[in-house]
Amino acid sequence: MTVLSMLPPLREAIVTQLNSESLTAMLKTKPANKLEIWEDLKIISFTRTIVAVYSTCLLVVLLRVQLNIIGGYLYLDNSVGKSVTTPLTPPDVQQQYLSSIQHLLGDGLTELITRVKTAVQSSLGGVSLKQSLSLLELEQQLSWIRAEVEVDSGRPLSSYMLADDENALADQACGLTENDVVTIRLLNETRDMLDSPEFSRVLSTCLNRAFSRLLDNLAEFFRLPVGDSAPNSAPDSLSAVSLPLAKIIPIINGQINTICSEIPSHFVQDLLLNDQVKEFAANVYETFSTPQELQK
Repeated sequence: MTVLSMLPPLREAIVTQLNSESLTAMLKTKPANKLEIWEDLKIISFTRTIVAVYSTCLLVVLLRVQLNIIGGYLYLDNSVGKSVTTPLTPPDVQQQYLSSIQHLLGDGLTELITRVKTAVQSSLGGVSLKQSLSLLELEQQLSWIRAEVEVDSGRPLSSYMLADDENALADQACGLTENDVVTIRLLNETRDMLDSPEFSRVLSTCLNRAFSRLLDNLAEFFRLPVGDSAPNSAPDSLSAVSLPLAKIIPIINGQINTICSEIPSHFVQDLLLNDQVKEFAANVYETFSTPQELQK
């Protein structure tokens, strides 16, 4: 429920920064610079769908980690034989800690958009609007974009999840309340989790599944009419049908409504029910609900 409630604001934040609707409206007025607008639309449509995939995965996994860290502390607060009456994570701290997700909807998202847009530009910038692409070729384009975003930039995707200014806050310790100190500790513990190799593996699994689901959604538009299969080609072959890039753009553009949908979609369910995510979340919970770990 927490994830689903966060998806509409995420979608709104993406659409605000990557507003393809204004470009579509301009095209309807038959302007002189029509080709230029189409080129912009090409980059923005792909960028916003790919950003939607990345940010939804980051949101799901980050919330999973945060809620399990809090869950572990709440378990300790309510465990039998606990002598201390002060809760480890008072409600105010929980709220302050969970509100850190706003970074992913704000500055983190802006930085992610810049990174993805650069990759989209270098992969698709030179592809003509008239050029036809099969689903297989589209998958190849997405792979190239992913490689540039995930491998070539040298900055881990987890860096877009949380602001890194808490350390600066810690230096001004004189002005911090007790709750602030606890929140900073929680955020630093979360960062440790996000920096772990295990987290990278889980995020990578989520991204592979999410991009695979995106291609499944796109495949619906690349089907051959019944009884019209090409010779020597399986009816659902990935390269049997090609569409001009200009026709693929509106299809790609509309995907954000499926990806960031508050109605439980296959896309989000795949991420929420992923076994590796569940297992990682359980490990986080176990770590933070074990008293001796806390002493360390």
